[in-house]
Amino acid sequence: MTTQTNPVLRHGASVSLIALIALCLAWELWIAPLKPGGSLLALKALPLLFPLRGVLKGSLYTLQWAAMLVLLYFMEGVVRAWSDPSPASAVMAGFEIALSLVFYLCAIFYVRPAKRQARRAAAAAKTPKAVP
Repeated sequence: MTTQTNPVLRHGASVSLIALIALCLAWELWIAPLKPGGSLLALKALPLLFPLRGVLKGSLYTLQWAAMLVLLYFMEGVVRAWSDPSPASAVMAGFEIALSLVFYLCAIFYVRPAKRQARRAAAAAKTPKAVP
């Protein structure tokens, strides 16, 4: 028995991850960098490149750990939306919050059917079989 996964959720996760990478780079290099001319904070996009291949393929394992990784970007967005004095930075933080939330929800709901099936298989394996 195979797990039915939703390609719309996989594509949503892929698009939001790519958009989050682009947002992090644009934010810290051109739109609202901490220092004029760009800052090394643009390197925060680097960890998002590690799960990109697996997310594009729809790897369940990669989507699981990438969903946890993206929570760091959600937290950064919340903190910077609340504390950055620049209005442009606050808007970028709002976009970061939205994109990380979209990725997280797409990843979680994409993985959900496989996790359910694994739980059912584990429960079926635990039940003793009748001996004829």
